[in-house]
Amino acid sequence: TASGKPLLANDPHRTISLPSLRYLVHLSAPGWDVIGAGEPALPGVAIGHNQHIAWGLTIFDVDQQDLYLETLNPDDPTQYRAGSQWKKMLVEQEDVRIKGAAPRTVTLKFTRHGPVLWEDAVTHRALALRWTGEEPGTAGYLASLSVDRAQDWKQFLAAMARWKLPAENMVYADDKGNIGEQSAALVPIRKNWTGLLPVPGTAGYEWSGFIPLDRLPRQFNPARGYITTANHKTIPKDYPYKVGYSWAEFRFARLSEYFEDARLNNKKLGTVEMAALQNDVESIPARKMIAMLKEKDPQASSPAEKLLLDWDGKVGKDSAAALLYEEWKIVLEIAVFKQIAPDASPELIDALSEKAAIAYLDNAGQGKVDSFTKAQRDALLRTTLQHAEKQAVDEQGADMSLWRWGKKHQQLFRHPLEEATNGNFNLGPVERPGDSDTVNNTAISGLEMKQVSGASFREIIDVSDWDRSLAINVPGQSGRPGTRHYADLLPLWTAGEYFPLLYSKEKVEKAAESKLELLPEEVKN
Repeated sequence: TASGKPLLANDPHRTISLPSLRYLVHLSAPGWDVIGAGEPALPGVAIGHNQHIAWGLTIFDVDQQDLYLETLNPDDPTQYRAGSQWKKMLVEQEDVRIKGAAPRTVTLKFTRHGPVLWEDAVTHRALALRWTGEEPGTAGYLASLSVDRAQDWKQFLAAMARWKLPAENMVYADDKGNIGEQSAALVPIRKNWTGLLPVPGTAGYEWSGFIPLDRLPRQFNPARGYITTANHKTIPKDYPYKVGYSWAEFRFARLSEYFEDARLNNKKLGTVEMAALQNDVESIPARKMIAMLKEKDPQASSPAEKLLLDWDGKVGKDSAAALLYEEWKIVLEIAVFKQIAPDASPELIDALSEKAAIAYLDNAGQGKVDSFTKAQRDALLRTTLQHAEKQAVDEQGADMSLWRWGKKHQQLFRHPLEEATNGNFNLGPVERPGDSDTVNNTAISGLEMKQVSGASFREIIDVSDWDRSLAINVPGQSGRPGTRHYADLLPLWTAGEYFPLLYSKEKVEKAAESKLELLPEEVKN
């Protein structure tokens, strides 16, 4: 970094909601001086800094639940097999009140593994869910209360020992110049099964405790000088525990590429560079697909191919090539998975990963897929691109120079009372750059390609001077429609900009626009 002290940047991706998912607060009280963001109704500041340490988080995508196939007693469906015995379920009755109708009584059943989600009277079977969230101390973000007061790495790890849910990769920096990462969660130990499929509930598939914190991924002051997390696979190849199987790859690869270039070329980074990186829309999958297209035909054989071959791979909202690429990517993925599994359902195809599709195409190009030659792959690239071009023409006209990704990829902020208010509380839509694979993750849903999730909150913490830190929240701090802070941050967020996250009392008081003082009744009188 330019200062020689750490920079900590964090932009966790969640549903973009209205009012904002997160709320910024600076809590200054005896034993507390913490600033950052939490979620209303959940304890603590989950992302932020105090006077000595800063922290942020990304999802540690581990499997914290299992389905158990219970065997029911044919003579009494409220009993289930536990070992060699029949065990009685816990049965509860709840009245659900319904507007405009009579209350409805529902029956809730629980086995030793957890709630019954499904049962079949014909085969005498039921599925019960065991989830770590039913264990003591697993209230979401509860450990934030300890993190907020930690003063160094040792105290931070002590707080992480209390962190059970949600599962997170927690990044760390302090004013002594240290950086670290600790993945924290209550993760079950499965000795003889993977957790990928339901297991018999009778016996032999019980959790054998939970993975100790010091056996979960941890880094402290690595020699390379930086730490990156982006929902990627943080566990080593020979990891002894079965913890998870679904990891992201491309955003982590792009971040690592950026930082490694900075390290090798001795580039000094500051908050400006970190802000640009959080808004980075360079796509590694796009580069891979363009390379395959170039390998197929170095000289473009159509205007659509030329548009892509001349493209820099940046998924900008004003980019015509980005629109064509996004249309092509979806068409190509579907075609690849139909090639692999012709009878797969649309739901299964939708669940399969883009990483798998690109790997399959790359292997075919190298002659590693017996049933799918390079010639067949190149033909598939051509036909799917033609299909994607037709879709783009149908949507935005025949003139490619007028195509724009942002015209299709947009974010509409829907208020929960949208129907009752005829949408008058809604905000937007606003045009968005990026996609699910870019560092600026503007995740796409369905063929409409609207944004459904992303970074509603961002922080860039400058440990060398807390007052030089930056943040953004969207659409605003207030949840009251019509007030000045209901949507005042939306233009900044849309433009990829920030506001100063001032921390020192002097700077805060100087920048304050108003002050609210709450006094007890006897003081007021």
